[in-house]
Amino acid sequence: MTSSQGNAALDAPAEYSRRLAARRARAGRLAAAERRIGNWRLVVFLAGGLLAGVTLGFGAASVDWLALPAVAFAALVVAHARVIPARRRADRAVAFYERGLCRIEDRWAGRGKGGERFAFSEHPYARDLDLFGSGSLFELLCTARTRAGEETLAGWLGEAADPREIRERQEAIDELRARVDLREEMALLGEDVGTALHAEALAAWGSAPARLGTGARRLVAAALVAATAAGLAVWQASWTSPLPLVAAVVGEALFALPRRRRVQEVARAVELPGRDLMLLSQLLARIEAEPLRASRLIELRAALDTRGVPPSRRIAQLRRLVDLLDARRNQFFAPLAPFLLWTTQVAMAVEDWRAVSGAAAPAWIRAVGEFEALCALAAYAYEHGEDPFPEIVETGPLLEGEGFGHPLIPEGRCVRNDLHLGADLAVLVVSGSNMSGKSTLLRTVGINTVLALAGAPVRARRMRLSPLALGTSMRVQDSLQAGTSKFYAEIKRLRQLVDLSAGPLPLLFLLDEILHGTNSHDRRIGAEAVVRGLVERGAIGLVTTHDLSLAHIAESLAPRAANVHFEDHLEGGEMRFDYRMRPGVVKKSNALALMRAVGLEV
Repeated sequence: MTSSQGNAALDAPAEYSRRLAARRARAGRLAAAERRIGNWRLVVFLAGGLLAGVTLGFGAASVDWLALPAVAFAALVVAHARVIPARRRADRAVAFYERGLCRIEDRWAGRGKGGERFAFSEHPYARDLDLFGSGSLFELLCTARTRAGEETLAGWLGEAADPREIRERQEAIDELRARVDLREEMALLGEDVGTALHAEALAAWGSAPARLGTGARRLVAAALVAATAAGLAVWQASWTSPLPLVAAVVGEALFALPRRRRVQEVARAVELPGRDLMLLSQLLARIEAEPLRASRLIELRAALDTRGVPPSRRIAQLRRLVDLLDARRNQFFAPLAPFLLWTTQVAMAVEDWRAVSGAAAPAWIRAVGEFEALCALAAYAYEHGEDPFPEIVETGPLLEGEGFGHPLIPEGRCVRNDLHLGADLAVLVVSGSNMSGKSTLLRTVGINTVLALAGAPVRARRMRLSPLALGTSMRVQDSLQAGTSKFYAEIKRLRQLVDLSAGPLPLLFLLDEILHGTNSHDRRIGAEAVVRGLVERGAIGLVTTHDLSLAHIAESLAPRAANVHFEDHLEGGEMRFDYRMRPGVVKKSNALALMRAVGLEV
């Protein structure tokens, strides 16, 4: 860690603001230089045109004078070509720190990637906990530029890791959290990769069967070219007739023509993955250069090597081969290429490269994706320095914490609550009036559990938990296409949670207004049966209700269940809530007051 990174860890907003000011200043200087060069190009072009008119039209000056504006214009073109990408890179750096400050200042919603493509309706908790979409946890966390990075992060949020994996991620994230320079460079390098990398096509190319025989055939091709060169040399030296040269050329033709179609296929097939790998190599080289200490990062770095050679060197070899293939299009070299079996030899070298390194390409992409996901969580840890890593315990079920808050709610409006669930107290039945905070409590517990089981810091003062499966029933919707009612959709989700509770991990269930789509009699019997069945299978969880008749669930399951509630009061004709969880059953309802507040006569 550099000294600047060490200081940065103390105050993320100040460090981001300092860096943003520096990047804006650089972007401004480069933009001004770009404008000046553009103006001078126009001036030189017009001056050259005027000089050409005077020289060629009136013969008032030597034609040699036209070299001056031509050279000046060429120099300005070269300078312009250098300034433009530098200015674009500076602009991206400005945007990188602007986005960081937006996240810190809770202005990030709707400005990033929501990851909507990961929001599967059958997932046991993603929709209910706002994992994906505008204003989601994924949008808050995701700084990845490659599709692989986004998919890795989404996978971590959607599926809990085992304790060893969680601890390794925590160690890696803690090491990376203060490395702002690394994350900036990864983001800037990844800008082109994210828009151009075709991971699936690259993986398919790397694992496809060989089209050309190599090995001994490469030696034959080289021998034929050597024979052609020798035949030409001895003929030009008048040492012999052209017959040896003709024989060598015929031999080349007999060797190349049967392979011509496959050679062209290899040459065409390498163009896209070759370009993609060259883009990917920028990220891989940056990872290779970073000093790493955490065991997970060291393993990740070691997994990149193919037969002990880092991927940046492997890709550099392929880059040279692609450049050699492109040489066959050069108008001066093209007439000689057939006599050198140029395309055939290079194509066979490409196939040899693919045989050794092609299968590693998917692993390189996965490694970049995982590194980007770790950097995304490290950025979150850096920008929310007071959020701790949770303690992962082996035995459970257990979920406890102090000061739980919702990470998607701005800190100024976030009310925190303590919670303890375990084998002794498995269920909390949460009662309270509408808008009092019951659903928010469930989402707070759920989203912090997602963060904890992904290896990330949590929005709490302290958190301990055991490995848990997570399942929710909160935003159940009917479906016209599927022909299902809201009640039927809810009982299907409950069936899914019951199935999860039979799995290898204890279930953490979060049930909001359970069975609210049926009558109170059936609701009471069904809710108690569902909750009792889950608890008997070792599950823990929370159940919310504004139907006070369901408070008896806690009584029937005592001492493994308890009632808690949220309160409200009427002040100045408006309902006021403090969002503090209290023991016991709520004693009043605000439904009538709310109806009167909006003008309904009740």
